[in-house]
Amino acid sequence: MQVTSPVREPLVTGGKTIHDVTEDVCSRVEQAPTKSWMVAMVASISLLLFGSYFVYRTLWDGIGMWGLNKTVGWAWDITNFVWWVGIGHAGTLISAVLLLFRQKWRTSINRAAEAMTIFAVICAAMFPLVHMGRVWIGFLWALPLPNTFGSLWVNFNSPLLWDVFAISTYFSVSLVFWYIGLIPDFGTIRDRAKNPISKAIYGALSMGWSGSAKAWMHYEAVSLILAGLATPLVLSVHTIVSFDFATSVIPGWHTTIFPPYFVAGAIFSGFAMVLTLMLVTRKVYKLEDYITMTHIEYMNYVIITTGSIVGCAYITEFFVAWYSGVEAEQYAFINRMTGPYWWAYWSMMACNVISPQAFWFKRVRRSLKLTFILSIIVNIGMWFERFVIIVTSLHRDFLPSSWAMFYPTRYDVGFYLFTFGLFFTLFFAFAKFFPVINMAEVKSVLKSSSGEIADKK
Repeated sequence: MQVTSPVREPLVTGGKTIHDVTEDVCSRVEQAPTKSWMVAMVASISLLLFGSYFVYRTLWDGIGMWGLNKTVGWAWDITNFVWWVGIGHAGTLISAVLLLFRQKWRTSINRAAEAMTIFAVICAAMFPLVHMGRVWIGFLWALPLPNTFGSLWVNFNSPLLWDVFAISTYFSVSLVFWYIGLIPDFGTIRDRAKNPISKAIYGALSMGWSGSAKAWMHYEAVSLILAGLATPLVLSVHTIVSFDFATSVIPGWHTTIFPPYFVAGAIFSGFAMVLTLMLVTRKVYKLEDYITMTHIEYMNYVIITTGSIVGCAYITEFFVAWYSGVEAEQYAFINRMTGPYWWAYWSMMACNVISPQAFWFKRVRRSLKLTFILSIIVNIGMWFERFVIIVTSLHRDFLPSSWAMFYPTRYDVGFYLFTFGLFFTLFFAFAKFFPVINMAEVKSVLKSSSGEIADKK
């Protein structure tokens, strides 16, 4: 009996040539903005301006405008901080880890995923800075710099300071990695530019890229080095973020499962956001031949895998609380399920554990509408996860006399909407003025992964 393995579906369809790749990607940058892009940009800028009022009031009047109280000192601000850091996690995984593993399917989605990482980290950094009370000197307070106030130093034993180093390193490496990948494509746009202003701008951005064999050799070497540096960040960044909670003695936080649990959750939510953005970009920019059903299905594989890990972590948390024999720890988890915030817990379970199981079915994995809906549901669930971990663990701690409820104010919600406006404004600007697909890497896999070969046969 002879079994013949089916040929893998091509990563680039439509029989594209190297010239076609250049035309399809560069034309989006060179042409005038489309009506749909203008509508999206106006909407995101409007949201940004709307949220700016609430940011202004928070800075002017202080964080007392938020719904925090003496019991729940962390709430929406840290929930949104952890959520945005998690959103940015997929960019490093796609660009660095999959590069080291020589996964060709990353080539069409890595550029947008890396950009998403940078913009998400910018949004995340706003919350702890504002929470410090004085943004204008927050950078000085968070860094171990010499000062004129005597021996006043940051607390190196605090995981909050570890966050500063981890996230700033993550942002720096991601930014360099993203920009290095853009240089060859900037060189291509520079050479095609007819407008002298565009030619000067993209010429400066390309940093004198020549396209010679020596330049490509250095480019490949630097990419591998940066991938090697960025790969540990996939594990370390959200591990250190989880230490904000795991190193405390608060019931529901004091557990060693948090580091792998947070990393899996970050990849889970990050890939969901990549899917959300890429499905829209694919449709608006008519990039169906480059972002194919194969890419979407592979990302859905990652979502169902990490979603299952997260679901297993939820169950493990309950087992650890029961096995510990600590009454306060056991009550913390019972309170999550049946207490005043039960609706947040069960929303989290429905969105993060139940909904991704639909991807076991190929028809769902390859459905654009269902994938888009489920990717949004996953990120809603991941927001609820952070809310449940933070608020439900704080609002009822060891002393019943200090129990309290948290109710978000319009300033909590407005600040959160501001970060959405900032994120989408940056992403839409990137999608218009920068090549949204890595032309150089797509061309490198064109011969082995294009539908052109199948068409000729």
